[in-house]
Amino acid sequence: MAASAPAGAARAHRLRNIIGGSAGNLVEWYDWYVYSAFTLYFAPVFFPKGDYTAQLLSAAAVFAVGFVMRPIGAWLMGIYADRKGRKAGLTLSVSLMCGGSLLIAVTPGYASIGPWAPAILVVARLIQGLSVGGEYGASATYLSEMAGRERRGFYSSFQYVTLISGQLIALAVLIVLQAIMSEAALESWGWRIPFGIGAALAVVVFYLRRRLAETESFHAAREAGTPRSSGWILFRRHPREALLVMALTAGGTLAFYAYTTYMQKFLVNTSGFSRQTATQITAAALFLYMLLQPAAGALSDRVGRKPLMVAFGILGVLFTYPIFTTLEEVRDPIAAFLLVFAALLIVTGYTSINAVVKAELFPANIRALGVALPYALANTMFGGTAEYAALWFKDAGVERAFYWYVTAMIGLSLIVYWRMRDTRRHSLILED
Repeated sequence: MAASAPAGAARAHRLRNIIGGSAGNLVEWYDWYVYSAFTLYFAPVFFPKGDYTAQLLSAAAVFAVGFVMRPIGAWLMGIYADRKGRKAGLTLSVSLMCGGSLLIAVTPGYASIGPWAPAILVVARLIQGLSVGGEYGASATYLSEMAGRERRGFYSSFQYVTLISGQLIALAVLIVLQAIMSEAALESWGWRIPFGIGAALAVVVFYLRRRLAETESFHAAREAGTPRSSGWILFRRHPREALLVMALTAGGTLAFYAYTTYMQKFLVNTSGFSRQTATQITAAALFLYMLLQPAAGALSDRVGRKPLMVAFGILGVLFTYPIFTTLEEVRDPIAAFLLVFAALLIVTGYTSINAVVKAELFPANIRALGVALPYALANTMFGGTAEYAALWFKDAGVERAFYWYVTAMIGLSLIVYWRMRDTRRHSLILED
């Protein structure tokens, strides 16, 4: 009994910190994704010239610009989290996100201040990109290190649970505002409300994160006097692992953004659904997708990480093109929902475990940077440009080329999944 009490207290302590870290991650990703959820409404405010597709294209370009800062944020804040602690990195990232969301909420439109409006929008997204670039590495590292050895896949999957939850809450806010406000009011000023909510929630998270415990892995690395984290050390001493993170991320992140953030626009701009119906379809599919993440993470604790990633690669190659081409012609919301959910079910093999796979590749002294920077580079090149590429192909009259592009990138990542070792059996976290 005496021995079980400390063990129970340790589990409760771990769970409290995992929940605390996850809650902050949720707000960070809500702030990031609310831009995409409300693009359909604010694009004409900041980009008044051109047809609707051109306005969406301009807004998507700014969305992609935010990704440009993610490698810089990953580099700077990954080093910061490795040197000062995971808790310090998480606290700094949410502070930056608060500033970016507040700036978008209060910036006047093009009609009031002219070209300054899109310029300020770009600055705000650069700040948010800096924040999210650091958030991914710090949160993935924190959750992976805080989790116990036997349930690391399960607990680390909550990074994507909260990531998806943030996107889902952004869509839920959109659904509520669509229900209580007119289209004209939403297009005029209602779209500012969710950005204000995000800034306020970020302030709350700032105080929550200041109460988190630091991980034992960080303390052990600091006491051991291992080399300090830096970009030079990462690519000089761990080049294979860094390139591996980029390669395994490329197809997964492109598929994720194609199936999630772009899908809402696709259902409106290609399938012909109303904005309200497209939002509802996307939200329902994302909710079930969110529930799948812990189950898939727990499965990886039993069978390994590699089988799940290989399954994503094979199914993604086989079904991405058929799913998109079928969605072009679908007019029934239930059928569209089933197809969108099928795509998300496929990508679960990547999203549920990608954070822990990356964390298990690196030693503690450089783990936050090792997870964040190579991921951010691949995410910027493929995830951040997904919407822009899709809309560019559509504008050029070859929309289906985008489906082949996604398929090809998943195929390239599949080769990597097939050849790599299973990180569950060769985890460097086990050596901390």
